Amino acid sequence: MDALYPRLLVRDFPAAVDFYRGLLKELYDVQPVKVIPEAQYANWDLEGQTGLVLFGRSMIAATIGTDALPAETTAQDASMLVLKVDSVDAAVEVAEKFGATVLAPAQDRPQWGPSLRTAHLRAPDGTLLELQSY
Repeated sequence: MDALYPRLLVRDFPAAVDFYRGLLKELYDVQPVKVIPEAQYANWDLEGQTGLVLFGRSMIAATIGTDALPAETTAQDASMLVLKVDSVDAAVEVAEKFGATVLAPAQDRPQWGPSLRTAHLRAPDGTLLELQSY
């Protein structure tokens, strides 16, 4: 049973699928389990468990009745997707290749944890990403 997993609500479903398809293939050698464009749904499994799900923001807004509200806001990020990788520096290059923008370059962060190295990026769909290694 997949008890907990991230489901990103994305604005541009095709662009998000393209980005995560390339990134997760190169970083973890996984392909999507399914991509259903008409439902704006895609998911990837890692080690037999759901690892990531994408869902169109407009689909969930219509489902819960918030589709009349503004889709864009100017606020600080409220969530972040963290990807544990073997090499933060190499993973940054992969993410950039698929369209991510570096916000904070790869750097050691001993104040956050012994031997922690991170980089922070913005995925093409707007999601804040942290790449990390210990």
